[in-house]
Amino acid sequence: MCKVFEALKWASSYLKDHNREEYAAELLVRHTLQVSRSEMLIKFREDMEDEQFESFQKLVYLHAQGQPVQYIIGQEDFYGRAFTVNKEVLIPRPETEELVQSALARIDRLFGKNAALKLVDVGTGSGAIAVTMKLENPSLQVVATDLYEVSLSVAKQNAKKLGAEDIEFIQGDLLQPLMEQGRSIDIVLSNPPYIPEGDIQTMSDIVTEFEPHRALFAGEDGLVLYRRLCEELPLVVKEKAIIGFEVGAGQSKAAAKLLETAFPQAKVEVQYDINGKDRMVFAEVGF
Repeated sequence: MCKVFEALKWASSYLKDHNREEYAAELLVRHTLQVSRSEMLIKFREDMEDEQFESFQKLVYLHAQGQPVQYIIGQEDFYGRAFTVNKEVLIPRPETEELVQSALARIDRLFGKNAALKLVDVGTGSGAIAVTMKLENPSLQVVATDLYEVSLSVAKQNAKKLGAEDIEFIQGDLLQPLMEQGRSIDIVLSNPPYIPEGDIQTMSDIVTEFEPHRALFAGEDGLVLYRRLCEELPLVVKEKAIIGFEVGAGQSKAAAKLLETAFPQAKVEVQYDINGKDRMVFAEVGF
C-alpha cells in the first residue's frame, strides 16, 4: 500500500524515463480514483488501496508504451467540456478551440447575435466543433457530417451527454449529402485530415500508432480534402456565408488560394493561433 502522492511521484518519474509527458500521471491518478483535481489534492497523503495501485500501474504502463492518455481515460477537455474519445476519432486539440472561438466571433460580427443560421461541421469526428458551436450559440441549426458511422456514433454520444441533442448527424463524404439534398448553408467549418503522408516518419508514435490515420493524413501534400471542399462549397453556401478551415502549419497560403479561387469576391484571411502558427483560414463570402 502506498500514499497517493507516492504513486503520483513514481508514475511521473516512470513516464519521464520513457519520454512521455509527466502530467499524464496526474490524469491517470484522477481517473483511477475517480476524483477531481481538488479532490485528489485533498487525498494526497491518504493510502491508495493495493488493487487501485495495480490498476493505476497498468494504465501508466499503457501510456509509457505509447497509448494516448485521452484514449486510456476515455475523454478530453474541449472548450471547458469533457468529450468522450476513443480510437475511432481524433483527439480534440487546443488549436481547434481557437477555430471555434473565431467562428463564434465572426458570426456575431457579420450576422448578429441569435440569427437563425444553418451551420455544417464537415468531418465532425468526436463532434467537438459541432457540439461546442451549438452549445455556445443555441440559435444555430447545426448539421455534422462524417464519412464513418463509427465516428458519428461517438459524436452522437457527446451531443447527448453534453445537451446538444438537436444536432443533425449525417453519414457521407464531405458536402455530398447536402448537395444531394439541395441544402443551402450559412456557415461551414471543417478540421479535415491535412497531414502529408510523408510526415508519418517524423511524427510521435503516440499519434501514428494509435490515432486513426483516416483522420490525420491526406495525400502527398495534405491538401486533398481542401481541394475537394473548395469544389463543393460554391454549390451549398448561401450568398452570404462564413467558411472556416483548420490547416496544418505552413498550409495556409495554399488553402487561402483555393478559397480565393472558389470565391473570387470573398474576403479571405489567414489567422494565427496562440503559438503564432498559421492554423486557420476564413472566408467571408458576400459581405
